[in-house]
Amino acid sequence: MIALTLLALALVVGLLLVPLGLPGLWVMLAATFGYWLVLPGGSIGVLTVMVVAAMVIVAEVVEFAVAGRYARQYGGSRRASWGAILGGLVGAVVGVPVPVVGSMVGAFAGAFGGAFLAELTVPRERRGIPVQVAQGALIGRAVAAALKVGFGVAILFWVGAAALVGRLSATG
Repeated sequence: MIALTLLALALVVGLLLVPLGLPGLWVMLAATFGYWLVLPGGSIGVLTVMVVAAMVIVAEVVEFAVAGRYARQYGGSRRASWGAILGGLVGAVVGVPVPVVGSMVGAFAGAFGGAFLAELTVPRERRGIPVQVAQGALIGRAVAAALKVGFGVAILFWVGAAALVGRLSATG
């Protein structure tokens, strides 16, 4: 029962970290893997661990690709798309000196700034409106964050269901 409670706590904490731009999905994966290691004959099997790992990887790829896609949809060049992706990544890692939400603010600012600066490097005749392109990257970053929270909720339910079903079948 203690292991199940710790798993639930780690999953909820991980989910709460995701909207802050912190590595909450990785915390959720680590908790799932740890539970599987501690209780190898328990309810969480290798399939659950593999599915959660795949979901985390897909969520990370989607997070950065969406900002770039939105930059393109708002008239940006391929260069602006890459600028949004790289700027968001650098911004998330470097962060902003704001407690708790600094990496999220940094990721949003980085996506905006990266798309803006990259679009400025495109020749004028092929260039979109840099501020509009950067706004697209910013909107994309917000959509990506929401998608990542959705992945976190799916992981919470998947792992929670696997753990509870195993717990109920073990006691019943």
